[in-house]
Parts: sequence; structure tokens; C-alpha cells
Amino acid sequence: MIRRDYILRMIEEFLQALSRIRALKKGQSLNEAAVALDEEFSRLTSQGASAVAALSETELLAKLIQGDTQSVHTKILMLTTLLKEAGELAAAQGRNADSRSCYLKGLHLLLHSMATGEPHESPDFVPKIEIFLAALQGEALPLQTEAMLMQHYERSGQFAKAEDALYSMLDIESQNARVVEFGIAFCQRLEGASDAALNAGGLPRAEVETGLANLRDKLARLSG
Repeated sequence: MIRRDYILRMIEEFLQALSRIRALKKGQSLNEAAVALDEEFSRLTSQGASAVAALSETELLAKLIQGDTQSVHTKILMLTTLLKEAGELAAAQGRNADSRSCYLKGLHLLLHSMATGEPHESPDFVPKIEIFLAALQGEALPLQTEAMLMQHYERSGQFAKAEDALYSMLDIESQNARVVEFGIAFCQRLEGASDAALNAGGLPRAEVETGLANLRDKLARLSG
């Protein structure tokens, strides 16, 4: 009960800060919004927005774990949300590279939280994956991002989207045998799924078998 009350209070304070940041952005008070964002980043990580943008996801997770391990999942979701807000702010200020960096870090943290957290719905304040993907349109996603997306879609039964992410990986690394082997392993796992599950995931068994055959042919060509 004490832990739950502590987390609920943390979320309430965060939502108040988030509301203020969004109001400042809506009112075009971008410099004030940047200051408010810095304060929230510092509260979570002891680093301002610029320093956070320079850290890897692993380094950010390490900072969130320091001191209080019981609320790490909640803090990851808060940081994910702040990175989305920072991405929007950077875009509004014409800092497109900074904006993309924030969106990518936020997406990676969100996917990490979904992979490692308890299977429950995220709080309403957490941006959806689709929000990040829409913001990142226009440039190909990094291989790491596509791999994380593929694994998320497979876990959640969205098999057609997982296949799309796989083929995006193959577009990036068309001659990489390890990526092809990664795809073959994916198709082999799907072979063990029921027809009902495959159909619900948008990838009927015939498509799985065709995809597997094509990947095996590709691997043979690369190996030869």
C-alpha cells in the first residue's frame, strides 16, 4: 500500500508538470516549456534535456534504477513521455535532428518497458507506439529500432506488422546473413502457431510458408 501510494503521488505530480509543459507549448512559450522540461528531466535523471539526449538508452535506464528500484517501470514511462514532449518542442524550434533523437529514444524506452514490464495497460499519459512512428516518418528507422518493433509485434500477436519490420531490416541489411537467419527463426516460430492466431495476426499460414521458403533461398545464395 505504501509503495502504491508513493507511485500514485509521483504520477499525480508528474501529470501536473506535464499539463504545464503542454500549456506552455500550446501558448507558444517555447523557451519556458524548455525550462519546464529540463526541470522534469532533472527530477527523473539528475540531467537536463540536452544531457539526456546524449545518453544511450542503457545509460538512461541505469540512472532511473539508482536509488529507487520499486518505481523504475513508472519512471521509464514518465521519461518516455518527456522525450516525446521534447521531440515535439525541438521540432517546433526547427531542431529536426534533436527532435528525431528524442523520438527514437522515447520509442526505444517504450518498447523496452513493454518487453520487460508487467503485462498491463500503460497509463493514459504514455504516448502510443504509433505516435512515435508517425513522428519518425520520412526517414528509415535504424536496424535496432526495427528489430525491437518486430519483437514487440510478434509478442503482441501482430504478425503482419512483425513481418513488415523484418523486411525493413532486410532492406537495411540486404546482404547480412544474420538478419536473414533472424527472419527464418521468426517464420519457424510462427509455424508453431495455430491457424486462428496467424489469421488474427494478419499473416495466414500460406504467407508464412512462402516467406520462410524465400528466406531460406536467400540464405543459400548468401552462403554460396
